[in-house]
Amino acid sequence: MSEEAKGKKAKGHIPARLRRKSGHRDFGRKKQLSQMTEINVTPLLDLAFALLIIFMIAAPVMEQSIRVDLPKQESPPTPQDTEIEFRTISIDENGAYFWDKEQVDLNTLKSLIRDIANEPEPPAVNIRGDKGLRYEKVIEVLDYMKEQKLTKISLGTRL
Repeated sequence: MSEEAKGKKAKGHIPARLRRKSGHRDFGRKKQLSQMTEINVTPLLDLAFALLIIFMIAAPVMEQSIRVDLPKQESPPTPQDTEIEFRTISIDENGAYFWDKEQVDLNTLKSLIRDIANEPEPPAVNIRGDKGLRYEKVIEVLDYMKEQKLTKISLGTRL
């Protein structure tokens, strides 16, 4: 062996067949651990979008919390004016009255109807009666609304 070959071997020269080629990655363990200086926000965005979707689905379900089995409607619904304010009167299968989501008795319901009738621009009233309910309960509310000269009335049905 020549002096030059002995010098390379002594200095730790790596033979060409064992040398790492350029462009190849080193998958070995790093000699020293470095600090992570940034936060990965991708999981946070995934969580935010998942919560948004859950609330978008849950919001309409929470709005109609009073269980009323509405009768079916054969004709297509008429388009509603979006600027009209609505109040909802629901009557469940047991004949209990609800003003929006609050349960009230008949006298309190009549008082609330009287209050909105005295407003300068009374809101429209949507009456939702259970299909198993005696029709007499709905007519009683409608008659009282006619006495109070309320004309913006709709009856809730299923499509």
